[in-house]
Amino acid sequence: MAPAIPAALERPHFIGIGGAGMSGIARILAQRGAKVAGSDARESETAASLRALGVTVHIGHAAHHLADDTSSVVVSSAIRADNPELARAAELGIPVVHRSDALAACMKELRAVAVAGTHGKTTTTSMLAVALTELGLDPSYAIGGDLAGPGTNARHGDGEIFVAEADESDRSFQKYDPEVALVLNVELDHHANYASMEEIYESFEAFVAKIRPGGTLVVGEHAGADELAARVSGRPGLTILRVGEAEGCDVWIREITPRGMTSEVAVVLDGVEHTFTVSVPGRHYAHNAAAALAAGARAGVDPAALAKALTAYTGVGRRLQLKGEAAGVQVIDSYAHHPTEMTADLEAMRAAAGPDRRLLVVFQPHLFSRTQELGTEMGQALALADRSAVLDIYPAREDPIPGITSALIIDAAVAAGADVTPVHDKDAVPDVIAGMAAPGDLVLTMGAGDVTDLGPRILARLAR
Repeated sequence: MAPAIPAALERPHFIGIGGAGMSGIARILAQRGAKVAGSDARESETAASLRALGVTVHIGHAAHHLADDTSSVVVSSAIRADNPELARAAELGIPVVHRSDALAACMKELRAVAVAGTHGKTTTTSMLAVALTELGLDPSYAIGGDLAGPGTNARHGDGEIFVAEADESDRSFQKYDPEVALVLNVELDHHANYASMEEIYESFEAFVAKIRPGGTLVVGEHAGADELAARVSGRPGLTILRVGEAEGCDVWIREITPRGMTSEVAVVLDGVEHTFTVSVPGRHYAHNAAAALAAGARAGVDPAALAKALTAYTGVGRRLQLKGEAAGVQVIDSYAHHPTEMTADLEAMRAAAGPDRRLLVVFQPHLFSRTQELGTEMGQALALADRSAVLDIYPAREDPIPGITSALIIDAAVAAGADVTPVHDKDAVPDVIAGMAAPGDLVLTMGAGDVTDLGPRILARLAR
């Protein structure tokens, strides 16, 4: 039986309903019986899938999209104050609910597992959601990407566990009160919202402070996560589990064996070793799986069964997702946009490629503020590729910053010995890659913007 829907969310209107986070919450509420509506800037598969659930989705933003019986307007931090629907809500006195409050309301009354960290949240949340589903536990989940199996980013389940990706970018994860919280890593990012590492730590500490009494904090093997654990270690009633390859870890990753585009992982939990396959390459994905195992076990799931079920995970959209093959060239898509993520995915693909295959990268920087702070490191990461094409910055919600362009990344990449081609016209990329690629090469489209749209176009061009 579904938990009760708060009155404010019985007839919600979502502004930007097609977004990864917003669409997931809308989907869960619709499946629980709420009368959901919303708007988005453009038509999409997400909009179509929501309509199939009975959700009203308008394309474009206009004041008249708000229905007379709208109980609340749900927004994310990306919605600007001058949005006409938001202005109309103010005129009518309709409550405005942040998406994090809506998600927190969905998790009430359930055993919540919240997955946080600067990198790896979507993958780890997905791994746990898939494994719990495989075990027949029928979890609810909200994820920042579409699972390869179910093909959706969220669902309401009748089980007692709710697995949620917890976003630190705008401090919204501080709204959740999980039974188990997982922090994979802590690094400086989201520079428009955080001025220093100290602010980041304070934000994560506030997140940990919301863990329910008697709950658990699972931390990954990362310097920032270790620092966070040290800062909160004196909290009464909080169990802290460290996951990693060091033998002193509470959950010990004893061995990671690469096997092409997969890995075999051996994890020791409570003195018992569990071995399973992870369907994506790279040590960081093996660590994600071990963290998912630890979190699920702390939520009351049998670890032996959970380890076996983790093998059912087949990937999530944009996390080293194979888009296809043409003319002997494989095209893979990566959401990586922070230097740490870029390096991890490039190292994973280098290992998968072996010594005889080249790695070509199409990289689209995401956000002017991130490029300003981390552009040099992005360029250095690209030195791991054999050749790269670098696009202009994808602005998302930001206005340009004078003097900040992709040239910052390109110059750093060249200085690090990388072979880089600037491409200012995104439509030219398929021809550029076709001119570079040879049979056996791997092509990686990389970034958090619309670079993902290029994979099918590159494949079509290669197939000519």
